[in-house]
Amino acid sequence: REPPEAILGRIRTTLDINEACKEADLVIEAVPEKIDLKKKVFSEVDAVAPKHAILATNTSSLSITEIASATKRPDKVIGMHFFNPPVIMKLVEVIRGEKTSDETVNIIMDIAKKLGKEPVLVNKDSPGFIVNRILFALFHEALWSVDSGEHTVDEIDSAARYKAGFPMGIFELIDYIGIDITHQIFQAMIDRGVKFQIPKTFEEKAKSNELGVKSGKGYYKYPAPGVFAKPSVSIKAGVKVDIIRLVAPAINEAAMLFEEGIASKEDIDKAVKLGLNWPMGVFEYADLFGIDTVVSALEELRKVRGMEIYEPRKILKEMVERGEVGRKSGKGFYSYRVEEKKFETIIVKYEYPIAWIILNRPKKLNAINAKMLEEMEKALKEIEDNKEIKAVVFMGSGKAFCAGADVSEFKDMSGVDAFLYSRRIQKVFEIIENLTKPTIAAIHGYALGGGLELALACDLRVAASGSLLGQPEIGLGIIPGAAATQRLTRIIGEGKAKELIFLGDYIAAEDAESIGLVNKVVPPRELELEARKIGLRIAEKPALSLLIAKYVINYGKDAAESVGKVLESLGFGLARSTKDAEEGIKAFLEKRKPKFKGE
Repeated sequence: REPPEAILGRIRTTLDINEACKEADLVIEAVPEKIDLKKKVFSEVDAVAPKHAILATNTSSLSITEIASATKRPDKVIGMHFFNPPVIMKLVEVIRGEKTSDETVNIIMDIAKKLGKEPVLVNKDSPGFIVNRILFALFHEALWSVDSGEHTVDEIDSAARYKAGFPMGIFELIDYIGIDITHQIFQAMIDRGVKFQIPKTFEEKAKSNELGVKSGKGYYKYPAPGVFAKPSVSIKAGVKVDIIRLVAPAINEAAMLFEEGIASKEDIDKAVKLGLNWPMGVFEYADLFGIDTVVSALEELRKVRGMEIYEPRKILKEMVERGEVGRKSGKGFYSYRVEEKKFETIIVKYEYPIAWIILNRPKKLNAINAKMLEEMEKALKEIEDNKEIKAVVFMGSGKAFCAGADVSEFKDMSGVDAFLYSRRIQKVFEIIENLTKPTIAAIHGYALGGGLELALACDLRVAASGSLLGQPEIGLGIIPGAAATQRLTRIIGEGKAKELIFLGDYIAAEDAESIGLVNKVVPPRELELEARKIGLRIAEKPALSLLIAKYVINYGKDAAESVGKVLESLGFGLARSTKDAEEGIKAFLEKRKPKFKGE
């Protein structure tokens, strides 16, 4: 590597455009985002730069074609949008104007690569290009959500950071960019035909002296003007924010870019990952959320907001019609390996690396009968033997997770029959409890009696808001028979377990979370998403160590504390002997993400 002094020695500065450009092969302009100023600069540069010189603009939102109109070489005018800070950010958007030549495009793409950048090609001079078009659709919905009183700034930013996994909250990022600059970019896109509508509250904010980090205060307060400090936002604040609805407009704009040939899906996803530091591409989010769910959210927003910008793009609707709705169907914007096996009472879907066991007696609210137990046991054996499956999710079809055992089967039972039935259901649920792969119950509607006991046999429980859980068997003159007296007591304590079992009352999902009965409550539209996200995160972990941890917890909880500690130590030693432990320790020391293989 050359010493910095040598590099700096080749750089000359001047305020004279003629001196700067007379021998240039490439000129990159970075004056403020004002179209008249840009055109003036390009006109002056065009007059003095060599005829072969390429003139590039670093604009983030203005029309390349309009800027090129100020020159006599529109074929050599191009957008070359660097991201801030350019010494760190890898992304460069390369944007064609209407008359930009292929030769110019190829040269700039090559130069960007030689600079160590990752260029993406914007084939048409579209407002906002890729990143800002998608980002400002996200900003737009966040601003309207707060303006309408649906959510607070903290709630939106909490959801963005902790649910979507974005590196910054939406309002935190607006503050960082500058509220006045954000408003200018909105207005520039609106002037070019984008159907955004700026909320009155944001208009007023942009006219105030509270412009974000630069002024020391915007949506958040900062230590001093120009001094950024990351705002403290509670994880809990965003629990009720529907993340799919919040992100759906950004997916819609990305779909427009792809549909109209403005950019490839690969470049669009690369752009948001490199330009916004999102953990996944916008189309990867779409496939994870479920494109049908995204379209539903957009249709809801179109109705609530009454704005054309929320109308689902044709490509999204067509994908839903074809059943290409993302990970769960095996195909969305990308392809996935999915296999489905239908039984009489359940559906087993292998959405690698996750298996879904879907209770499928919707007319009976998925009540558990003898056939379901038989089929569930068979499915669990197949899943146990499938080394590619790393996590298992239990869900219910229709309006409920599971309303309990099928009481019609109790009608002619003798006491002995009831005892044997109880032992049978306990046996199947013990298979779930002892499965070598982590299990997740995704609860919606009702989880009652045997349905709640099924969920209790799982390692983790996620519930949709509005769900009801309970052990109402006492109302039938009986008691729980699938181990609620044991598992429920261990999970929520003796007093609360007795309360639920003695009174037979239902409790809301939120109350269930507060007593530790469920791990998390999410908006109904997010239930499947949350279960999938947990399953995918588990799949990235070392499978053998997960198994060891599960067994040490399951069997240690019934032992004396001293015995439990010994079990833990033995498990620790066993886990350390695995190849995954070697990889994990090595990756930590090398400051990289580990690649576990389950060995």
